[in-house]
Amino acid sequence: MPSKFTLLASASSVVLAAAFLTAATPMSAQADTVVTHHEFQVNCSPSHHQPDDPIVFPGLPGASHDHTFLGNTTTNANTTLASLQAAGTGATTCLAPDDLSAYWFPTMYNGTQVVLPNFAQVVYYKSGVLDYTSIKPFPPGLKFVVGSPMATEDQFQHAPGAIEGWECGDSFHNWDVPVTCTPGTQLNIRYQAPSCWDGVHLDSADHKSHMAYPDPVSLTCPADHPVPVPMLEFKMAFPVSGDMSQVHLASGRGYSWHYDFFNAWDPETLAAMVTHCINGGLQCDPRGFDLYKPDRGTVLGANYRLPGRP
Repeated sequence: MPSKFTLLASASSVVLAAAFLTAATPMSAQADTVVTHHEFQVNCSPSHHQPDDPIVFPGLPGASHDHTFLGNTTTNANTTLASLQAAGTGATTCLAPDDLSAYWFPTMYNGTQVVLPNFAQVVYYKSGVLDYTSIKPFPPGLKFVVGSPMATEDQFQHAPGAIEGWECGDSFHNWDVPVTCTPGTQLNIRYQAPSCWDGVHLDSADHKSHMAYPDPVSLTCPADHPVPVPMLEFKMAFPVSGDMSQVHLASGRGYSWHYDFFNAWDPETLAAMVTHCINGGLQCDPRGFDLYKPDRGTVLGANYRLPGRP
C-alpha cells in the first residue's frame, strides 16, 4: 500500500507532467520541461540543546522539555525576530549564511545519553499545493509549531500532510521508535508542516491556527488560509541503532515528535530561492542548483550568498 507521501507526490507529478508534455515535445526537451519537483534544501547542523522554547514558553528559560536547535546559534528562551536578525550573517549552522531562522525539535535520548544528529540535516522547502508557481516566501517573523508533544500514536499516524514515521534500515512506517534497528543504521524521521498561511498573523494562541494544510484532494489552500507558502519537511537522522528499547524523545514516546520554526531569512535571499527553485519547478540543493537541469543555473554563489554579497 503506498503511503500518503507517495500518493500526494504521484498526484502532483502526473498532473504536472500531463500539463507540460505534448506529442510535439521532443524527447531531448522533456527532461527540462517535465516538472516532478518544486523544492530546495536547507542543510543545517545542530548547534546546541537546552530546555527552552521561545515560541511556546517565550522569556522562560528552562520551562520546556529539552530541544535540539538547528540554524541560528543564538536561539534561546528570549529569542525574538530582532535577536535572530541581530545575530548577524553567518551566525547559523545552515549552509546559507542568510538563513538566520531557528529550527528546533525535542532532543532524543538513549537512556540518559543525548543523541544528536552528527551531520547537516535536511529541511526541505517544497510546494504543498498543486500550483507551485503560486508559492510566496515566508514573511519575516512567521513562526509555528508542527505536530504535538501530546499526540497519541493514532493522531501521529493520521496527522495531516504526508507522515512517513520512523525508519531505520529496512524498517519503515513505524509510528513509534522501533524496538530494534540493524546495527550501524541510523534512525530517521520525515514530517511535513502546514503550508497555507492566513495572510495576517505571524503567530496564534496555539501557534498553529494561523497555518493550515492544503486540501488533500484539490491540493489548494482553504479560503481562510489563502496564502500558499513553502511547505517545510524535516528529514532528521539520529546515530543510534541496535537495541532501541531505551530510545525516547525529551517529550516522550516517538509519536510525540514535533518541531518549531521561526523565520529570520534575509527576505531577498529567500525570495530568490523560492522563485528559482519552487516556482521554477526545480529540485535544488542549498545553493539553488538542480543537478538534473544544470542549464537553469544557480541562485547562490560559492559562498552560499547572492552574487555580489561578500
